Amino acid sequence: MLQNVKNPDLCRRERSWSRFSLPAGAFSLLLAATAIAWASGQAPGEAAGSGASASSTPVVITLEEAIRRAEANEPMYAASMAASKSADLDRSIARSSLLPNARYYSQGIYTQPNGINSEGGDGVLSPNPRFVANDSRPREYMAQGIVDETLSFAGPAAVRRADAAAAMARAQLEIARRGLVAAVTGLYYGSLAANHKVDIAQRAYQDAADFTSITSKREKLSEAAHADVVKAQLTEQQQWRGLQDAKLAADTVRLTLGVLLFPDPRTPYTLKEPQAEPLLAPFADVEAAAAKNNPELKSALAAVDVSNADVLGARAALLPTLGLNVTYGIDANEFAVNGPMTPSGLQARNLGYSTSLTLNIPIWDWLATQHKVKQSEIRRDVARVALTATQRQLIANLQAYYAAAQTAQEELESLDTSVATAAESLRLSELRYKGGEALVIEVVDAQNAYVAAENAREDGRVRYQSALAQLQTLTGIM
Repeated sequence: MLQNVKNPDLCRRERSWSRFSLPAGAFSLLLAATAIAWASGQAPGEAAGSGASASSTPVVITLEEAIRRAEANEPMYAASMAASKSADLDRSIARSSLLPNARYYSQGIYTQPNGINSEGGDGVLSPNPRFVANDSRPREYMAQGIVDETLSFAGPAAVRRADAAAAMARAQLEIARRGLVAAVTGLYYGSLAANHKVDIAQRAYQDAADFTSITSKREKLSEAAHADVVKAQLTEQQQWRGLQDAKLAADTVRLTLGVLLFPDPRTPYTLKEPQAEPLLAPFADVEAAAAKNNPELKSALAAVDVSNADVLGARAALLPTLGLNVTYGIDANEFAVNGPMTPSGLQARNLGYSTSLTLNIPIWDWLATQHKVKQSEIRRDVARVALTATQRQLIANLQAYYAAAQTAQEELESLDTSVATAAESLRLSELRYKGGEALVIEVVDAQNAYVAAENAREDGRVRYQSALAQLQTLTGIM
């Protein structure tokens, strides 16, 4: 006889986790991990982590709150946010290059005399410096304000490229945000489903234990064979193992979601149940939103604009540039507005200005600029191909994601019906077995079918929410 059945109290104990670590920045693996959990029938749940204090009040988390916390904690999203802000600053830097630059320049120079005096323009004898490259006198003072401006076609091209790069960075940020929303949504509804699966497994184990008791009593009354008791005990043990697996899956995905929500993933929290399943919008509305708000398409368009700006900037190197310099201040042998009086009674004025205008015309650089233009045109052609590929992929993804969401929505009602039918089948099978009209295998099959139907309904709800989240990555509308 198989009497080694687990104590029912053991199935109610909470598993203790002394250590559970997940790699930081694993957002790229979240969707894959969730998909594996759904595929294996192990969805996330709501069992409390043992690292948190039992007396602490769990935090109630809604889907909107979960998304907000994930945006604040996920490192890859933070990197995309930083890249977008940096690109906006690049726009300001590029535009500033079109405006004149002002700076202040001050310098004092002393050169050792060479022992020979000479008469300057003011009639005053002064020693000559030993370095002929310096001024004709040992001391020279400069205090000047300088304004520089360079006019070329490269400046507007740089501004255009910075604008396009900022638009592309914003699109990439939106791609990261929507991907994060999809991942959090999958984990959120998967965790809710796992909590339900733990309840389902607990009830299935209790039903199996009750059925074992029934078969044992019928055996004592000689109304059932010992084989019925053995089969019931095997089913009870199987349901107990299923309950432990459900709790383990719940704890695992709960910690995975906790990594995105809290500094300590063991923080106790509960997820708020949704009021109702969101309805799927008509395809025409989804298609219009995808054409208008799709970030992948915006990113591809911005990449084409960047490549066009690169071509313009490369061609600008073939054109002349004009430089303007205006200097106002002092460059004299005395640090003073006016110089000394000459013997003739004249006085030099040290404070003044100078201007220069420079025209730079490129003539020959061994075809280096032409080759740079060719390189930029090659990259532009690649960007255009990527844009058309993105457009085609958007059409295909929109059809596939909408079909998946529509199918999942249509299956929800069928899954509810299957659960009700399986529950009724189990009830009738148990009544027929108690009346001696059914075999034990019929009751066991009915129990397994009921558990499978309930788990399939939970997976169907998660699948529907996941399909809506995928549509959100294309349209931005849940």
